[in-house]
Amino acid sequence: MRKIAWFLIIISVLSAIAEPLGLKLPTVSWAFNTCYNTDFLMATFGEGESAYKFAWFGYLVSLVGIAVAVFLLIEFPKGKELLPTTKRRIQRFKDNTRGMVSLVIIAVMVFLASLDQLVVGKKALYVSYQGQTYCPAFMRTVLYGKDLGVTGDMAGAEVNYRKLKKRFEEEGSGTVIMPLIPYDPTQDTAKVPAKKLKTNEGKLLDEKGNPLDGRAATLYDDDSERQKLIYEYREGVRQGRVEGRDEKGGRIYEAYYDKGELVEGSQRFSGEGMTMEEYLSSGDNTLYKVFFHAAPPMPSSGHLLGTTGKGSDLAAYLYGGLQVNIRAALIYIPAIYLIGITFGLLMGFFGGWFDLIFQRIIEIFSTIPFLFVVIIFSSLVPSNNRGLMMILLILVAFGWMSMTYLMRTAALREKARDYVAAARVSGASTNRIIFSHILPNTVAILVTLVPFSVSGIIMSLTALDYLGFGLPPEYATWGTLLKEGLNSFSKPWLVTSAFTVLVSTLILVTFVGEAVRDAFDPKKFTTYK
Repeated sequence: MRKIAWFLIIISVLSAIAEPLGLKLPTVSWAFNTCYNTDFLMATFGEGESAYKFAWFGYLVSLVGIAVAVFLLIEFPKGKELLPTTKRRIQRFKDNTRGMVSLVIIAVMVFLASLDQLVVGKKALYVSYQGQTYCPAFMRTVLYGKDLGVTGDMAGAEVNYRKLKKRFEEEGSGTVIMPLIPYDPTQDTAKVPAKKLKTNEGKLLDEKGNPLDGRAATLYDDDSERQKLIYEYREGVRQGRVEGRDEKGGRIYEAYYDKGELVEGSQRFSGEGMTMEEYLSSGDNTLYKVFFHAAPPMPSSGHLLGTTGKGSDLAAYLYGGLQVNIRAALIYIPAIYLIGITFGLLMGFFGGWFDLIFQRIIEIFSTIPFLFVVIIFSSLVPSNNRGLMMILLILVAFGWMSMTYLMRTAALREKARDYVAAARVSGASTNRIIFSHILPNTVAILVTLVPFSVSGIIMSLTALDYLGFGLPPEYATWGTLLKEGLNSFSKPWLVTSAFTVLVSTLILVTFVGEAVRDAFDPKKFTTYK
């Protein structure tokens, strides 16, 4: 616990220091990043360009982290050993191979998700140009094209580091190091991939080696987004209309083919500065099949799992969804347990009118349709305030009640025990009895429920996103991907990817939950004589 406490102190201090310096650290700066994406988490003083923005939520999270760390250091002084019962429970958990392996896999997933822009992102990790070095992925300052030698229309726009890397490699004028997956999870449309096609016995073959049925095109400078001549093919031969475009995308040529033969008199050309013959013979006439989004898995294009319908890299999107679920669990679980444990213990310990009032409050909350509340908030809250925090506030408002009843029952049972009566006789205060005597004896219930609560929040977010009432489009979510995949059965890589990561994660969490339950179950290791 002391190691966890010191780790919390380090990341909380780093987070608070990095923000004034304009640094954006992986995971550590997440609370501050959330402030920039959600207006109500950012306080603005003044107006116009001179306005000062204060990320109060980020600093609040840092203070909470330090406070929790200090509490752990006080509660677990140096040299304090775990109770023999706790040691036996830990050993029982380790003896459960399935649960232990699942925990290790989850730990690796959490570690990879915490690397953030080191693994996934469109901003370069390192740029060297004309003796100057930059780390755009870790800077809040935006670099523009003119800062790195980009001229023309893109000089005043934010740098496209993928194109910059390609240009530097061709010219040898600089160095760009990109993340492992050089795409953002969302709002980063990838270039449509294209695959060179082959011919056999006069017929054009598709990527599977079968006669092509569909479109094939020649390209300007091997750029899949700049198509020159677009042909229609049936059973590997040209059939139907041909469309020709200039380098700016304007239509300048048209013709028709019938069973591979050009229809006489069907050609139309309106280009300027060249004849039709010069236009048709210029450039590379290699034929490509262009895969529009959502594109299938194509390692040669850099998209190992393909792309989504909006052009996002699928691997980056799944990674972003994992990050959203982990962050949601880290906020949701402590929140509902803090509220549920506190009110549950107080209800069970005091009873009487206090218990009756809170039971009525819980009954009123229980009758409110959860989905209706989400729909109302989604329609009323402005888009710049909708995000993970708003959804979590709604989920917490409805998620603490089940925990309250469990802790109420445990408190009613425990307060009748002899050790509580002994604590009262010895003069212990009410707070000490509740939180130092009763609460530790209910830890088994809490620890056992944590993994299943994690599964619950993942399923809740996925369900809301699938129904269209969850997070806005700038968040990568597995529910949105699952919905897109089920609406596009012709693109099975979408639903397969979403289903695989969702089910795999839930199975791993369930295995850990079962192992914890078995480790804390006294009857499982009790021998009756």
